Amino acid sequence: QVQLVESGGGLVQAGDSLRLSCAASGRSFSSGVMAWFRQAPGKEREFVAAISWGGRSTHYADSVQGRFTISGDNAKNTVYLQMDSLKPEDTAAYYCAARSFTGRSWTTPYDYWGQGTQVTVSS
Repeated sequence: QVQLVESGGGLVQAGDSLRLSCAASGRSFSSGVMAWFRQAPGKEREFVAAISWGGRSTHYADSVQGRFTISGDNAKNTVYLQMDSLKPEDTAAYYCAARSFTGRSWTTPYDYWGQGTQVTVSS
């Protein structure tokens, strides 16, 4: 059974940093893509960042470009999201997602999802 388990969320002040982790178990995503999405109350889920294991390429949403960094440890089947210069508008539940293929789109589709970790940024 595939599981994605996120950790690292919390309550911080604007300008602070947080690092989220997502540990995958049950299968390897070494030839696929792992990503982070977020959903704020009353809003639709939105793409944040993704990393392609094979090419080690990354992609970011415009809203986080230059502030967030996605990285991964293939041996640990774990992906990280380093979030710097956090803003109140970054407040959301952050979800890890994964797929076992490269695909054409960074934002969809994803086969596996974690349960989420809450990030709250106070002003």
